[in-house]
Amino acid sequence: GDLIEIDRPCYQHWALYLGDGYVINVTPVDEGCPSLFVSTTSIFTQKAKVKKQLLKEVAGNHKWRVNNKYDRSHTPRPVKEIIRSAEQWIDKEVTYDVLGSNCEHFVTMLRYGEGVSEQVS
Repeated sequence: GDLIEIDRPCYQHWALYLGDGYVINVTPVDEGCPSLFVSTTSIFTQKAKVKKQLLKEVAGNHKWRVNNKYDRSHTPRPVKEIIRSAEQWIDKEVTYDVLGSNCEHFVTMLRYGEGVSEQVS
């Protein structure tokens, strides 16, 4: 249920840790595009897919860290509830909007029940 922040050139990509090395994250609908380019590609699309992937595949050679920075201002939901909710989204298509519904909004919605993104503020 931890938030994972992945450093990418010009932006941060966010995922939610599920356990056993796996994360859930939002990726472009275009299957040919690797998740490493999720935000730059998704600027031009309004659809994305929720995927369960190995953290090492999503992060690639980029640095990543656990960053539950919103815990100071938002109460995390119970871990079992976060994971159960996250698993219901796997392989579903979602609306993607850089400003209002991005990868950070998605994972914070799962963790806190409210989508938050300082990147856009």
